[in-house]
Formats: sequence, C-alpha cells, structure tokens
Amino acid sequence: MTHSHLNMTKTTWNASDEVAEALRGGRAVVALESTILTHGLAREPRGMSAKFMAAFPGWDAHRPANLAAALGAEAAVRACGAVPATIAIIDGRVCVGLSATQLEQLCANSGASKVSLRDLGSVIANKRTGGTTVASTSCIAAKAGISLFATGGIGGVHRGWSKTLDFSADLMAIATHPVLVVSAGAKILLDLPATLEALETLGIPTMGLGSRLFPRFTVSPDQNLLLPDQVQDAAEAARVISAHWTLRPSCGALLMQACPEAFALPAEQTEQALAAAMIDAQALGIRGAATTPFLLARLAASTGGQEVVEANLALLFANASLAARVACAMPK
Repeated sequence: MTHSHLNMTKTTWNASDEVAEALRGGRAVVALESTILTHGLAREPRGMSAKFMAAFPGWDAHRPANLAAALGAEAAVRACGAVPATIAIIDGRVCVGLSATQLEQLCANSGASKVSLRDLGSVIANKRTGGTTVASTSCIAAKAGISLFATGGIGGVHRGWSKTLDFSADLMAIATHPVLVVSAGAKILLDLPATLEALETLGIPTMGLGSRLFPRFTVSPDQNLLLPDQVQDAAEAARVISAHWTLRPSCGALLMQACPEAFALPAEQTEQALAAAMIDAQALGIRGAATTPFLLARLAASTGGQEVVEANLALLFANASLAARVACAMPK
C-alpha cells in the first residue's frame, strides 16, 4: 500500500528525503495534516498543567504551541516505529514531509491559507502557502502512496444541514481516496446522527478501537450513538483495512478512538455551552464558513481554554501513535 502514484512535476511536488526513502523501501509512513498548525493552535508558547506534563513529558513550553504540537505528533509516530510525513503547501509546492526549517516557517506564518480540496489548484498555481485539511491531506497522501493518516477529528454533517446543505468535504475525500484516517471522531457541534448516516451512504468503513461508541473529539463519547464496527487492536485494524482494499481499492476508511479519558471534556457542560453559542450565532447573523470558528471559540471560552487545548493535544498524540501502530502492522 506504499507504492507511489505520483504524476506531478518537480515544480509542484516535493517529498522529503526521509519520506521518499521510506516509501521506496516499503517502510511504514503516517501522514499528518497541517491546518491544526496554521489555524488550530496558537503561535505563542504555552505552559501545560501538571497532569498534561505527566502524560506528555516531551512537551516544550518554550516553543510556539503549534510547533510544539507538530513536533509532538511526529515524535509519537516515530516512537511507534513509523516515519511521519507532515503535509502542507509551501510557496505553491506540495510538500510531503517537512524539514525542521519548513515546519518552523509554516507555524510562524500568520497569513497561511486553509487549503481544502477545492483550493489546491489555486494555492499551487498562485504559489501560496497553506495548511492542508483532512480532505486535502487525504488526497495528497493517497497520491504519495501513504495509506495511514492521523488527525484530531474529522468534519461531518453540520446541524441545520437540511437548510444549508453544509457537508464537510472530508467525507467525500475519505470515500474516494484509499487512506485509513485515524481520528477521535467528529466535533460535538456537528449533527452526529446525520454524519453517521452520511458515512453509511458513502460506504466508508467506520471502526472504533475497542468500542462502538461514536467519539466526539474532545468530549466523552455519546452512549446512544454506535459505530457499525469495532476492532480490538492495531493488528486487527490492519487486517480489516487490507481486506477492504482488496475489493474497494479506491475507498478510504475511518478508525476512531475516544479522547484519552483523563483529558475528555464533560458532555453536558459542553452541550449547554454549544446551545447558547448557537443562539448567539443566529442573533449575530453568523452563518456559513464563519459558523464553526465562532462556535469553537465560544466553546473554548465557556468550558475552559486550557482544558480544550490539552484535550486537543492529547487526542492528537494518541491518534498519531495508533496510526503508526496500524501502519507497522500493514502487509508490506
């Protein structure tokens, strides 16, 4: 599953030497997205709680938080025996695996674009820099021949979708690119039952690790929402996805695990804060693409910004580790 499918010129494509060598040698590689670095985390250093530092002693409180997160995710992949490939667009070039300098520059770039599937051509043609979303990272990883991708959470079907038709591009991207996306489910602000229905309609295999409860990103799972399947460990996930690709080689899949329990936010408090934020958004006339950032900012403010950040990071590192273990268990 690591044969390169690239058909791009050297002017628009760059794979790091480490990633290219790993792919040629059939070694396990895990893709990592970059919008969490350009649009999800602060560019200032951030100290963490004693609980967080006990769980993740490698956290560097002297680095910008987004850079420390990137290095932490890459370190989690390496610790499990795989090669990390952080993906981004740098000056119009698709970069699969960033150098230390590229990573620092991307994390410091406050003008970087958020690059989804529809934006790839424009950003490349106009030689811009941007962080890739779940959708665009899945596309690029597939073209690079990388079959494992770790992220925080996926997009899905938004609340009020019957009026706005607001569906994340992540869903179609996963359905049409042969990449196993490892995540902590979907954000609680989405219409989660509708998201599960959409995944079924698109035929995307969706598995939970050790549980069928649908994870809700930083929030504890919903006891009433069940995934269609579960696996007990990384080895079983590798067997399932390998069997899936023998018949549907162009369709991706999802492997979900809940946010580490020690860092998961209480569901009831979060739901109450979300309900109030949605009322405020409607009163202020906030709609479309502006809705999600507004709701997330309100949730962070009402539930405790430090707790939200630590939950985000804890699940990101856990997903990076899981994806690496699955990648190492895949048939060569």
